[in-house]
Amino acid sequence: MLSIQAITKKFGAFTALDAVSLEIAPGEFFGLLGTNGAGKTTLMSLIAGLRAPDSGVISSGADGGKRNAALGLVPQSIALYADLSAEQNLRIFGELQGLRGATLRERVAEALDAARLAGRRKDAVKTFSGGMQRRLNLVAALLHRPQLLLCDEPTAGVDPQSRNAIFDHLERLNRDGLTVIYSTHYMEEAARLCSRIGIIDHGKILALGTLGDLLALLPFEDEIIFPDTPATAAFATRIAACGRLIAKDGAHHFLPRPSPSLKLSEFYRHVEESGLPARLFEQRRPTLEAVFLHLTGRTLRDTK
Repeated sequence: MLSIQAITKKFGAFTALDAVSLEIAPGEFFGLLGTNGAGKTTLMSLIAGLRAPDSGVISSGADGGKRNAALGLVPQSIALYADLSAEQNLRIFGELQGLRGATLRERVAEALDAARLAGRRKDAVKTFSGGMQRRLNLVAALLHRPQLLLCDEPTAGVDPQSRNAIFDHLERLNRDGLTVIYSTHYMEEAARLCSRIGIIDHGKILALGTLGDLLALLPFEDEIIFPDTPATAAFATRIAACGRLIAKDGAHHFLPRPSPSLKLSEFYRHVEESGLPARLFEQRRPTLEAVFLHLTGRTLRDTK
């Protein structure tokens, strides 16, 4: 479907993308996970043909104008005419994609239904909530029925109900064969939606694979978390002497497992001997955010 070979893009002295290579298969739901400023939007703009790379090649099953016609883009910023109605916006975008007559009318009606905005078709977009505008922004990119859809942070600033509506619609389209490239800094979105995920930071792809592949990159299988309180202070000191204990956020202790110096059975023996209740201790499986922190040294909430 799409081949990206050693793409580099600079803005002055700043390197936004550094020799990025990806292969996207037909029907794939591919996630691009990274913080703001990691290079996600720049890569999306290069795939969409809005910018040209400084070096490297982007190719697909179709080239030039045919490739652009087979592609839909949902930009990070709302791309709608605020003073026009939902229906007028869709007619404009449909006409730009070459739709006319009965076909255009049918696609606009389908899009309004999909966005759950049929009852507001005559209302100006500026009267819509952020979630409604996001839903309209999405269906506008689908009027010409593209083969590949680029979604650049499509749920930024929307309410949970609208977010789930967008998820459901994208999942349905993907089941019907649409290839999706989805950029986000929300780990739960990537984990839910994407069959394969690329972690990007400072313009480089640091890791690539299924969720299971990425979780396997962590040096531990799970972790034990317990609160940092006066009651657990002595216990934490005791455990630190025989295992790797890390303070987390100033409120909790975090203990990766397995540890060659501290088995799980031994850990809970220390808990019992310290007279602490077992309910203080929570065992968690690895997360995508933990993978990102392990690879980059910072959380997904960081933007610096």
